[in-house]
Order: sequence, then structure tokens, then C-alpha cells
Amino acid sequence: MKKIRKVVFPVAGMGTRFLPATKANPKEMLPVVDKPLIQYAVEEAIEAGMDQLIFITGRTKNSIMDHFDKAYELETELEARNKTQLLEIVRDILPSHVSCIYIRQAEALGLGHAVLCAQPAIDYEPFAVILADDLIDGNGKGALSQMVNQYNRHGSSVIGVQNVPLEETGKYGIVQASEIEKRISKVETIIEKPKPGESSSTLAVVGRYIFTPRIMQLLTSTGRGTGGEIQLTDAISSLLELERVLAYEFDGKRYDCGSKLGYLEATVEYALKHPELKEGFTAYLRNLACAKT
Repeated sequence: MKKIRKVVFPVAGMGTRFLPATKANPKEMLPVVDKPLIQYAVEEAIEAGMDQLIFITGRTKNSIMDHFDKAYELETELEARNKTQLLEIVRDILPSHVSCIYIRQAEALGLGHAVLCAQPAIDYEPFAVILADDLIDGNGKGALSQMVNQYNRHGSSVIGVQNVPLEETGKYGIVQASEIEKRISKVETIIEKPKPGESSSTLAVVGRYIFTPRIMQLLTSTGRGTGGEIQLTDAISSLLELERVLAYEFDGKRYDCGSKLGYLEATVEYALKHPELKEGFTAYLRNLACAKT
């Protein structure tokens, strides 16, 4: 069984829910305290053993490439000013053993199409997919690292899932699954954004996946589905007919940073844990709460 080394980041979306902030700035570059969302996703991938990062980009996404590139002018300026700590932060954004590949998604045809765009770089290997919108605090161990452990144990594709309120099932792909052991289940069916009551399950697919190479073959022949897009959910449904797919309820808290409320929740809670900010920010929130009562 091949080790998983490659991870795909679909980052070509327009981020319309955050306009005008995302008019010229990618939503993946929105900061949570002092790091952009895409950096949290990359750090999670590297922790899980990934060393080839494949970004599926679109126009106006050049700042993502710039962020992970070497910044000669900035480093020279920081070095000249003896800003050693800041210089280390800038240089440590990406370890030297990790490489980046950028592939342009010329047309926005859905998540399935974005993943398919990575096919030339995947080369018939198992791979992971991370959606940076879903920021996951893994309680000391990243969600993808947990899923890699499950892949290594079972040798099957693994989908990250969590239970959501019944009224929110229309926002997600929903899986019907039979439990194998605690937190891990065999997927029986998967439905894209069912209305409340159309599925008895509330187990929602969130932005973490590990796939065997066969998913690429299936995406090639997957037609347009919901919204006129090539849905990753449809390809997963086809994959279920050919091999076992597992659903893993990761340990950790997910923040839906594709929504304004989820983004604000992540910002507040990450600030409360930040070593430089937690004391001052906690005091500020307490004073603010007292002032409002």
C-alpha cells in the first residue's frame, strides 16, 4: 500500500459570501488571528505526512502562490533590522522538503472538477483533499493525520464527517453508514444536499478526504449534477459500487469559515488560545460583556 504524500487544495472558488473583502483577495487568504486559512490547512497536511501540495487555483489567486514562495525582499529587510523572530516566522511557513504545484482551473465547474484538475500531478497514487474553508482544531492531532491513520489501518478511501442539525442537511453531502467501530463506519449511500427529511442520516461530509486512485477514473466519466457542476459526491457514490469507502468522525472542533459567523467564531476562539493574545483578549471580552449587561 502506497504512502499518502500528495494533497489537493481546491482554492479556485470566488468567495462571494465575503464580498467585498474577497473582490481582489482570495477567501483562503483571510486571516484567523495571524495566519491565513490556507496556511492552517497546509500545516495540517504537513503534520499528516504530506510533502507534495497541489493547489487548484483560479484568477485573482496569485497571493496564495506568493504566500508560499520565498520573499527575498521581506527577508532581507527583516534581517537588516535584526528582526530575528519575524524572520524565522516568514522562513518557516513552508518546510524545505515540501514542494508546491499550482494548476489553473479555467472554468468553475464544481468541486469534482477541481479535484479532477489535479490528475496530472496525482499519477495514480492515493491522495488527500482539504477544503481550507473548514478549519478544524484537532485537539492536538490534526483531522487529516487522524484520517491517514485510518487509511493505513483499512486501506480504503476515508471521508471526514460530523453530525449536523437536521435542518442543516441541505448544506452538505450526507452519508448513510453502518458503524464498524467507534468513529469509523462503512458508507452505504451518499446524497448531495438533501432537504431535511429526505435522508434519515445527519452525518455530513466536511472538507477532508482521502481517496484511492480510482476516484480520478470515475471523475473523468462523471457528468454534471446538482447546480450544473461536476459533483465530487456523485463520483464517491460511483466509487461505493466498486470498493469500500469509510466515514470517519474526527476528533476535534470544526469551524465553517465559509460563513461569516463561523469565521468570526474561529477568530475569537483561536485568539483566546493564542500565546501572545489570550490574556489580554480574555480580559477585553470580559469587560465588553460587563459593559453590555
